[in-house]
Amino acid sequence: MNNCTERLYNGIIKENPTFVLMLGMCPTLATTTSAINGLSMGLTTTVVLAASNALISCLRKIIPDKVRIPAYIVVVASLVTIVQLLLKAYLPSVNNALGLYIPLIVVNCIILGRAESYASKNSVVPSLFDGIGMGLGFTFGLTCIGIVREILGSGSIFNFRFWPENFDTVSIFVMAPGAFFVLACLTALQNKLQMPSATNITGPQMACGGNCASCHGHDCAANKGLFEAERAAAKAEKARKAKEAAEAKKAAALAKAAEQKKGD
Repeated sequence: MNNCTERLYNGIIKENPTFVLMLGMCPTLATTTSAINGLSMGLTTTVVLAASNALISCLRKIIPDKVRIPAYIVVVASLVTIVQLLLKAYLPSVNNALGLYIPLIVVNCIILGRAESYASKNSVVPSLFDGIGMGLGFTFGLTCIGIVREILGSGSIFNFRFWPENFDTVSIFVMAPGAFFVLACLTALQNKLQMPSATNITGPQMACGGNCASCHGHDCAANKGLFEAERAAAKAEKARKAKEAAEAKKAAALAKAAEQKKGD
């Protein structure tokens, strides 16, 4: 399905980049020291995701296949530069808080993954909503982790303090190890509730561990054997159908010849 509602649901719930596909872990762990930072990083990435998906979908028939990845990076880098300049001009506090992680959006695997697996194969409107859905799912994940870390580490939420000043907080949660603790606990909770994620999917998986809609891992060397087996099975099925069609055609020709002979 490629309707807009399904694309939003897919990105936010079904294939949530943070909690289901486990993609974009670098900004997830580094920028979620508070809820506002997680929300800011998620919304910034959403803007780039939606714009890059729409633009790459528009150019999908123009970009040569052999240079598609460099072309995608150029498109994404241009959009990230525009977004960063806008943040510097109108939201300098957000730009200072996120720092280096804004230009690193260029190499975010979520953006390049959606460009390769979806935007380059579909029309503009579904690609736009696919980017919005994935971006909102990423924003939701970062904000949830930021809320938990800020509550436990600072006793506040969105910089609004609700714990008494003399109440001790666990400051490690706003430090680097706290990100791993929170993500591990949320992942363990997912597994306990048997909610789908890259850590508990059963059956054969691609080497990257993700699903990414229609991606079959063509460019991943670790997936070579799986892809070749899939291609061999498809080839055998095609040969079987061709053989059946030839036999049916031959039987029809013999029947027709028999009828003509009987009429003579």
